[in-house]
Amino acid sequence: MSMKVLSLIPPMTQLNTPYPSTAYLTGFLRSRSIDAVQEDLALALVLGFFTAKGLQEIHTEALKLPEERRSSSVNFFLDYFSDYQGTIDLVIRFLQGRDSTLSHRINSRTFLPEGPRFASLEAYDEEEAGDSLSWAFGALGSQDRARHLATLYLNDLSDVLRDAIDDRFEFVRYAESLASSQPTFTPLAQALVVEPTLMDLHLQRLTHAAMEKHQPSLVLLSVPFPGAVYAALRIAQTIKEKYPDVKIGLGGGYVNTELRELKDPRIFDFVDYITLDSGERPLLCLIEYLSGKRSFDRLVRTFTRNDANQVQYINWPELDIPFEDVGTATWDGLPLDSYLSLLDMLNPMHRLWSDGRWNKLTVAHGCYWKKCSFCDVSLDYISRYETASASLLVDRIESIVSETGQTGFHFVDEAAPPKILKALAQELIRRKVMISWWGNIRFEKTFTPELCELLAQSGCIAMSGGLEVASDRLLDLMKKGVSVEQVAQVTKGFSDAGILVHAYLMYGFPTQTVQETVDALEYVRQLFENGCIQSGFFHRFTCTVHSPVGQDPQAYGITLVNLPEITFAKNDIAFFDPTGVDHDALGVGLKKAIYNFMHGIGFDQQTHTWFEMPGIPKSSISRNKIAKILGYV
Repeated sequence: MSMKVLSLIPPMTQLNTPYPSTAYLTGFLRSRSIDAVQEDLALALVLGFFTAKGLQEIHTEALKLPEERRSSSVNFFLDYFSDYQGTIDLVIRFLQGRDSTLSHRINSRTFLPEGPRFASLEAYDEEEAGDSLSWAFGALGSQDRARHLATLYLNDLSDVLRDAIDDRFEFVRYAESLASSQPTFTPLAQALVVEPTLMDLHLQRLTHAAMEKHQPSLVLLSVPFPGAVYAALRIAQTIKEKYPDVKIGLGGGYVNTELRELKDPRIFDFVDYITLDSGERPLLCLIEYLSGKRSFDRLVRTFTRNDANQVQYINWPELDIPFEDVGTATWDGLPLDSYLSLLDMLNPMHRLWSDGRWNKLTVAHGCYWKKCSFCDVSLDYISRYETASASLLVDRIESIVSETGQTGFHFVDEAAPPKILKALAQELIRRKVMISWWGNIRFEKTFTPELCELLAQSGCIAMSGGLEVASDRLLDLMKKGVSVEQVAQVTKGFSDAGILVHAYLMYGFPTQTVQETVDALEYVRQLFENGCIQSGFFHRFTCTVHSPVGQDPQAYGITLVNLPEITFAKNDIAFFDPTGVDHDALGVGLKKAIYNFMHGIGFDQQTHTWFEMPGIPKSSISRNKIAKILGYV
């Protein structure tokens, strides 16, 4: 049979750039002469609602809500509906980069209806004693100012979608609670038999259109996050009802981390095959099987349902496709001029995640360190480390620039290796390939000021890396392989080279005390104050079954809570920490503090005062510790 493969990006993923998994798989399949195409239904779903006609549908549904159930967002939308309907098409065009002069109308503050999300602007006004928006936009041009206002406007509309149409909706995290570490498939199964919402009906229409356009024999659903599972299964349900002969495969980051011990056969009412880890080899084998060129028992890392209605896992021993042979990603078929360049956060580093369309590329497969105790080091996406030559990487970069016409790259490695980045930078410079790029690294001493300068010369504009808990005791317990002193020196080297730095931060690690939390925040304050980092985000520690902490909790001073019988998703595990610290309460202060630091304010405040709880100790770290490390005092 002639095999045509359609890869779909389900809602919700990023709106500024395509999630890269379908681009990787489509490029790989085409390198093997397989007819492969792709569609981004996440973007299409949002663009379908954010039109004058789409808002009319939302308005009709919102009016059906009893008044006592209408949120402030819904009430504001109903009151100013004609203003929203008259501006939405123009705003979308502006955020797609098709109508730059609209910025002047938007910046007038009289053009857009300003709902509850605009209250965040008042915080800036208060900081500057009423000097309206001077802090927020003093350093930004009119385009950026307008994009931030337009993003707040869209956020207001997304709140209306959530409150009036489908309470599962949220940009990027659609229906996350239905899928994240659910021990049973039952909540998803129940949600999928309920009468479809307006959101579901839109998704059905988009699915039918994609199927009619491409006529595939195999559909691949890539699910990177728990928030994309519900929509992926709604897509699959639609295909099964109207195109029963089409086979459906499910894969992606969510599957690889949460469904490794799958036992519940009900998910196979919606999909036919579920594959684990890197998709190239399992996919090739599946296509060969469906084409009659391979027997069923020679599938690789594939779940399916057998005739006895049981989940069956087939894993014929076959080597993965080498990283050098996976081909070049292609964005062919994706509407690159329709993505929305949003400006949620004014911070220049933080905005990179939602602002601009980045070509996503991997420098190496896996992680060369693979020791961090909180990480899924036992899984393939971390444990199997493979590299490609700098020459091949630049070949791929040139090919992607030629196809997309865009020179921005986000290297999405777990931790890009310094040795490869150095060789890549030298090759980019040697071949005079002009790109802008950013990526994720470990803040290790190999990143000398000289290497930082070289990376900047090659086009590096930003780096993110894990500082996690800024505490040497906990960094050692995490087997992070870095110290606070080393992080300060390395991040300062990047900043001095003109490279923005984002720090991934963590709180709630096993045995972390209140004092360590306050001290970690003091270190973070000083790193911002001394220009080492420009951006950061505090994540709550989560214990997973695939991490060293989850596999040997006693070594980290905790005991795991007994899990119920699990037949579906298994990843996060609750645990008991004898220190008894209320990390959720501390998290509020941590996030408030870092939000201020990212906006250049709050450095004079005593660290312990960010936490609105009684009995919080003062920091035990001297206020100029980082300055001393850097030789400033």
